[in-house]
Amino acid sequence: MSLVLVSRQSRVGILQLNRPEARNALSKDLIDQLLAALKDLDADADIGAIVITGAATFFSAGADIKQLGALDLVNAYKENFYQYFNNTVSAVRKPILAAVNGFALGGGCELAMMCDIIYAGESASFGLPEIKLGTIPGIGGTQRLIRAIGKAKAMELILTGGSISAQEAEKNGLVARVLPPEQVLDAAVQTAQTIAGYSSPVVMMAKEAINQAEELPLQEGIRAERQLYFSTFTTTLGKGRALL
Repeated sequence: MSLVLVSRQSRVGILQLNRPEARNALSKDLIDQLLAALKDLDADADIGAIVITGAATFFSAGADIKQLGALDLVNAYKENFYQYFNNTVSAVRKPILAAVNGFALGGGCELAMMCDIIYAGESASFGLPEIKLGTIPGIGGTQRLIRAIGKAKAMELILTGGSISAQEAEKNGLVARVLPPEQVLDAAVQTAQTIAGYSSPVVMMAKEAINQAEELPLQEGIRAERQLYFSTFTTTLGKGRALL
């Protein structure tokens, strides 16, 4: 059975985590299939944006606890698996949208935060409960959550292992839109289709500039933005139209 179902709607690639019996827990095999599919879609000139969603009524319960329990310090450090996971998703140049229903916990929440835009169902929830298992988030959770919702709220969630509702996540800036559960995927695909209808290189430049804003001091970010802005002049075809 494929652990990641791949489909296409127009210029949008859709990836569905397909391990419902384990609440879409992120096993190594699932992650391998997800990363391979992301690389394929990123390299596909006919795809302009990507949507990640979950099978059944949930996004992902997080990392596969059984596999984590088999790791020790030496093996985890040598394998460096989660760093590879983070780096591969971060390297995708096309916009990635997460369509989240149900819960996105632990690694599932971290995966959603790796995406560029999150749409959530009204009953969705987000959390990083790793502390309850005697560990901490290990795929960027402590770093991305504080950037999304601020230090105080991120500290509370991570140190208590609590979760927040979709509505609170939207209020705090983690989620872009909250919708009825049955509309989440369609809305994400529709937004992805809108994005995919624009110039692919310009969309990539815009994503790069926004991501740099999180990592660079203001003036350096402005300089980087200006260079990308000037680069768009080579793609325009007059009257605001751009090469695809």
